[in-house]
Amino acid sequence: MENFRRGVATWTRWLHIYLSMFSFAALLFFAVTGITLNHTGWTDGQQKTEQVKGIVPISWVHPDSMRVNELRVVEHLRNAHQIKAPLTDFVTDRTECSVSFKGPAYSADGFVDRSTGQYQFTITKSGFIAMINDLHKGRDTGRAWVRLVDVCAALMILVSLTGFIMIFFLKKRLFSGLILFVAGVLMILFVYYLFV
Repeated sequence: MENFRRGVATWTRWLHIYLSMFSFAALLFFAVTGITLNHTGWTDGQQKTEQVKGIVPISWVHPDSMRVNELRVVEHLRNAHQIKAPLTDFVTDRTECSVSFKGPAYSADGFVDRSTGQYQFTITKSGFIAMINDLHKGRDTGRAWVRLVDVCAALMILVSLTGFIMIFFLKKRLFSGLILFVAGVLMILFVYYLFV
């Protein structure tokens, strides 16, 4: 039994140390953005909106044609206005095409008139803090980033659990550690029930 306890203590310490070091950058990023998300006023005045107009060849969108050449329209918009965000929506009806690009703290939305080829777009950039907040939430970031957020969250759970398990192998610190743990839980419950 003593060998089992020693093995658990060793593996827990090893996991805690190396998982902490591996996930340090993610933990720091999500801690900082946790603060910036709580202070939405910090992004006031950072948003910049720009109206852009232009024209695409009418053969790409003409209402008499069976299909709109979406690829050419999208590539033209990207090249003409330096749009880097992914295409999120392209809807065509009889008179116009509605096109949207979205990324963290960025959007470009507009319409293409199918009878003339003329378009008008609104491009909105919300600044650095809004961008890292969107990264924190996984908003308009794509599947790869959302999966990375999930992996980081799982790592933080493991770091927390291994840190909690380690306290049970530190006899001199066990009582004070558990007192601090209970105090932390009570503080969260206290603030939630009284102020939320």
